[in-house]
Parts: sequence; structure tokens; C-alpha cells
Amino acid sequence: MSKKSWIISGIAVVAVAALAYFSFGNHGTSDKKTVTVGIMSSSKDDDAIWKSVSETAKDKYGITIKFKQFSDYSQPNKALQNGDVDLNAFQHYAFLDAYNKKNGNELTAIGETAISPIRLYSDSYKKVSDFKSGDTIVIPNDPSNESRALYVLKYAGLIDLKSGLSLATTKDITSNPKNLNIKEVSADQTARNLQDVQGAVINGNYAQTAGLKYQDAIFVEPLNKDSHQWVNIIVARKKDKNNSAYKDVVKAYQTATTKKLIHEKYGDSEVAAWDKTFK
Repeated sequence: MSKKSWIISGIAVVAVAALAYFSFGNHGTSDKKTVTVGIMSSSKDDDAIWKSVSETAKDKYGITIKFKQFSDYSQPNKALQNGDVDLNAFQHYAFLDAYNKKNGNELTAIGETAISPIRLYSDSYKKVSDFKSGDTIVIPNDPSNESRALYVLKYAGLIDLKSGLSLATTKDITSNPKNLNIKEVSADQTARNLQDVQGAVINGNYAQTAGLKYQDAIFVEPLNKDSHQWVNIIVARKKDKNNSAYKDVVKAYQTATTKKLIHEKYGDSEVAAWDKTFK
């Protein structure tokens, strides 16, 4: 082969290699076969669900899911925004909205997972109608959970709220027929306060930690248009929202197998939300 032919062949090889590199390499917003998901330190039940999702992602889509666990709710969104993880799965819509407003609106939901209805418990009464004038009910004091708890009391028929609210506060109560004393405490203290008051609205994780069963609740948050903002989500950076590998992770989660596992592990205390209608 002449020197000229060698040069032409070399150029062709380089061109083909470059085409393959830019067609199939992992660059910018192109797809990745290993996806790192940020989650909170989880229970054995959560681990079993994510293990199943990982197996589906690998077998059906050729994607390896790696996990980075966090112990503080302030960490996973920062890690995602900084590129330390590719996705995260720990928060609901309301939490993400609040974060985005403070931090540049760079993150977006790309898929729904589950919702864990918040509940009203009482050691004093068996049903909501038993509450008496002047009784005390404790609710979480952080903005998102306070609003959520107030909507629970609204749908339980104990109070009424202004319409058109995204996040309600005690100042938005328009009717309180039994003159209930609604006391705000840290969310992780609601269960501990239960024995000293007539009622407490308690998040599912804190109820579980306190040994309170789902069936012990005297009222459970309904799944309607007001509760949709509490659906948990898989979140990506906005620039990556169309990444097909990340969408495949969502598909791997949103399966009949995952739904069955959620029900097996949590019963009615956690509900698969991606195919629910919130009216």
C-alpha cells in the first residue's frame, strides 16, 4: 500500500472512531448506563424495594443503579444540584418546590413513586366526632407538614381553611367549631406528645418509630387534589430531564412488581402513586 493510501486509511479509521465516540460515548446530557441515586438512609423494607427496582433496571434496560445514602434531608438536593448524584428519590412535590424557590429552580420531578398518608392519632378517643371543646391536637411545625396536618384536620371535619392555598398555616383557619387548641411542635415530637394531649397528626415514619400502627389512626389523609403535592418523586436536574437512561430508572420503579412490594412491606400505610388519580 502506498504512503498516500496509508494516510487515507488512517483518516478513515479516525473518522469512524470519532463517529462512534460521539454517537455512543457518555457526554453532556447523553445517556449513562450507570446511574447514581441519592436516597435517605433507609429501612430494610425500602432496601428490598430498591433492590427490585435495580434488578429491573439492569435486566430490562441495561442500567446499573448505584445508591448514595444521606442522613439529613438538606443534603440530597444539594448533591444533585452539584452533580454528586444523577437523581434523587426522597422528597415530595412540596419539598422540591420550597427548595427550588430558594436555590435557583434547577431541579425537576421526572417520575412519581409513592405517598405515605399522614394520620391523626388519639389515645383519648376512638373516632373524630369524640373530640370535645377546648381539646388540644398537636401538629408538626415545619411549613410543609404543618399545612399537610391542617388539611387532615379539615377533611376530618374539625376545622375549615381558606381556599386556594398551597401551604396553609394556623392563621388560615376560618372555622374551628370545637375551639380546638392546635399546638405546633417539631415533627419528630408529635408522637411523644400524644399521651399528653387529645390528638396528634403524625407522619408515617415517626408513627412507625413510635410503634403506632396504621390501623390505630382515627383518621387518615385522603388521596385527593390537596394531597397530591405530598406524592414522593424521582428528581433530576432540569437540563437532564429528557435523559432516556434516567427515564428508564423511572420505568424500572413504576412497575406492577414495585407496587406489589410496596403493599407487601407497608400495607395501606404507603401507596403506589404513579397511576393514582387525585381528584
